[in-house]
Amino acid sequence: VPALAIDLYGGRVAKSREEAAGLMAQLDYGHAMKVISAGAAALRAKGVKKVASLGFCMGGALTIAAAARVPGIACGVPFYGVPPAGLADPAKIGIPMQGHFANKDDWCTPQVVNEFEKAMTTGGNKPEVFRYDAAHAFANEKSPAYDPAAARQAWERMMAFLGKHL
Repeated sequence: VPALAIDLYGGRVAKSREEAAGLMAQLDYGHAMKVISAGAAALRAKGVKKVASLGFCMGGALTIAAAARVPGIACGVPFYGVPPAGLADPAKIGIPMQGHFANKDDWCTPQVVNEFEKAMTTGGNKPEVFRYDAAHAFANEKSPAYDPAAARQAWERMMAFLGKHL
């Protein structure tokens, strides 16, 4: 299965959490949408019939934004990330979405997740939204928050979802 990992930072790699947070805070979201759109178009030009967007944390937020703003995305799978309101209106997302969120998350809080789900539902979409009794970054094996059971369950759900929609 073809896959594409997008470099939004021009090869710069953070060496600490603080540096990563700084890079995230400076991200040009408009440029990110152009890069994601170009990546999806490149995959389709190579013969890939359906393209999904998925990501973790900021990548999860960008997945939702891409679902709302990038033509040709077939489905999306965000992990513990929801974009700022001005970047994407969840009510305008018309593609299948499956989200994985942590109940013990102080960035992408349960309230933020509830609002995202409600906005999508109000817009007529029926997203699959899963909540885990875990902390932010529960699927990251290198994070202190790593929760193997939650990560495994989320991965299995995601693979079934992608199998259905791709």
